[in-house]
Amino acid sequence: MPPFESVLVANRGEIACRIIRTLRRMGIRSIAVYSDADRDAPHVHLADEAVRLGPAPAAQSYLDVGAVVGAAGAARASAVHPGYGFLSESPALARACAEAGIVLVGPGLRALEVMGDKMRAKAHVAEHGVPIIPGAGEPGMSDEQLLAAAEGVGVPLIVKPSAGGGGKGMTVVRDFDELPAALRTARRVALAAFGDDALLLERLVERPRHIEVQVLADAHGTTISLGERECSLQRRHQKVIEEAPSPLLDDAARTAMGEAACAVARSVDYRGAGTVEFLVSDADPGAFFFMEMNTRLQVEHPVTELVTGIDLVEQQLRVAAGEALELPPVRTTGWAIEARLCAEDAAFLPATGTVLALQEPSGEGVRVDSGLREGAVVTAHYDSLLAKIIVHGPDRAAALAGLDAALAETVVLGVPTNLAALRGLLADPEVRAGRLDTGLVERRAAEEAGTPPRDDAAIAAVALLAHEERERAAAGSGPWARPSGFRVQGARPARYVVGDDAGRSTTVLVSGAAEERAVALVAGAHPDAPALAAATTRRARLRRQGDELVLALDDRRTAFVVAHDSHDGAVWLARTGAPAAGGRAWRLRDRAELLAEHRAGLDRVEGAVDPAVRASMPGSVVSIAVAVGDAVAAGDPLLVVEAMKMEHAVLAPLAGTVAEIAVAVGEQVRQRQVVARVEAAAEHPAAPPTTTTGPDPTQREGATP
Repeated sequence: MPPFESVLVANRGEIACRIIRTLRRMGIRSIAVYSDADRDAPHVHLADEAVRLGPAPAAQSYLDVGAVVGAAGAARASAVHPGYGFLSESPALARACAEAGIVLVGPGLRALEVMGDKMRAKAHVAEHGVPIIPGAGEPGMSDEQLLAAAEGVGVPLIVKPSAGGGGKGMTVVRDFDELPAALRTARRVALAAFGDDALLLERLVERPRHIEVQVLADAHGTTISLGERECSLQRRHQKVIEEAPSPLLDDAARTAMGEAACAVARSVDYRGAGTVEFLVSDADPGAFFFMEMNTRLQVEHPVTELVTGIDLVEQQLRVAAGEALELPPVRTTGWAIEARLCAEDAAFLPATGTVLALQEPSGEGVRVDSGLREGAVVTAHYDSLLAKIIVHGPDRAAALAGLDAALAETVVLGVPTNLAALRGLLADPEVRAGRLDTGLVERRAAEEAGTPPRDDAAIAAVALLAHEERERAAAGSGPWARPSGFRVQGARPARYVVGDDAGRSTTVLVSGAAEERAVALVAGAHPDAPALAAATTRRARLRRQGDELVLALDDRRTAFVVAHDSHDGAVWLARTGAPAAGGRAWRLRDRAELLAEHRAGLDRVEGAVDPAVRASMPGSVVSIAVAVGDAVAAGDPLLVVEAMKMEHAVLAPLAGTVAEIAVAVGEQVRQRQVVARVEAAAEHPAAPPTTTTGPDPTQREGATP
């Protein structure tokens, strides 16, 4: 008999879909919830029933305790499964469910309250003999008290909000002079995200490993460890690639960490699935420190499921129903690795869009936990996580190779993703050798920062597609309308300007018959005569083969999946086959746009910086630091935009005076929207790179997926 008749899944996206699939397998009626932004989302269609929570903002829908419990009551749900993020670690939800007579699939109120406060949790586990990282912080401490306490902690240190997760508000401070500003930012973020601005300070362990232990516990005195997961590959405090087991630990270290994790769980009478996170010394795996306990399911739980064969969601449900754990001795088999596919642009900033084309991998050992479908709209309201690609193999080398092959099969067009970055990370020699630490991804990003190389094949394909479209449109209109370049004085090639997602333009000259055209690619939108004369003419053939677009450029074949965005005219291309590396958007730049850009350049002093300040990602304005008339230096913060659990400081591009603030706090902005203008002073050096805060190696997934 199933443990419950019906369960409401108080979440969205890939985790809601994953939970609903287990409910269906167990014969339990599934109830989805949705905001207005998710009315047509995959999890809504997958469930047996769906209930609206409210408007798109999470605070008015997925984070509204009353709305969630009300939906459960209206749908006659026996239990509520919160997934991860949102209300998954909320004592308020636990109390409300108890008052309504609804079972919450979670660990119990005491565990939520003790482990939900990082300061209290560390003091608690220290009393039970579990080692902790040196730090300071008590509820109610002022900034002045924290500044004084920091002397005893030392630098480098991390400022952490005591409540919540996902790395929101976490900041690394390497000099005491940086601490006051870090405290102000962390308090504002913590209050907005978690309703609690309490902070703690923690000593930063340089080049640590982030290893966590999965535990299961029932109400009958059984607490077991299901082994560890290596989660050291992180960017902006968010895990990127996870694996089980860890390539670092030996049997002795594995046993010691498992016992410590079980001791932590027993100390709060834990029930269900939970994760105890540790920082581990790379040089001495036996030296580990408790960071926190996640009182919920983890994003990376599939790797544990694949190596143990245990469905963690099923065990959560059975324990919540009062059943005893009845599992055979836990044994791990093989190796499992997971990659998080996220909506991010080339600068790793959150991105939005509509999924125009989707291809997800399959095959032996491949698992995909996804919340995607063609036509799905990715908004700035929620977490950037789109899907998880997980591969199980007989050993680590096989799992790595399998994951890379699975990512090569993955295509998402219409939304920028981190697919190419994931494949680059898997190919890194340090990753392949298992030499990991929580700063490795950031170091690689810094080394690889810069403009991506020009992609001649993609540029030529976009221009040829445009040429074909113009020829079809001109059919039957006579030779004068055709884009053949015909002139009385002699033929001239048709010209197209193709812009990439790095803001660069390439002029493409196309001539010849459809069977084999001549193509010349010239850097820039307005090539001069010498550049045209020096341009190399290349042979090009373009044809469609099934669902693919095949380009032969000088007999070098490149196959693409192609999708057209009718909203902004972008052409999305993704390579197919082994070297596939995600999708990119390309746009044809029209004459009016190029002319406006040319005129703006005529009015600008050589070397001057554009006074218009633009948002580099879509999101909501959470603070404005200046007013019209204020004097600013290049690099001074003007305002902060937040999207998908990440804050991005918009900086002054030059020294001068603030001439305009074009947005207000709370306003939603588009990517590249003008948000301010700065009039130049006598000198205007370029600003340093903008800064982004967001999810740390020592943190968990956050409150707003």
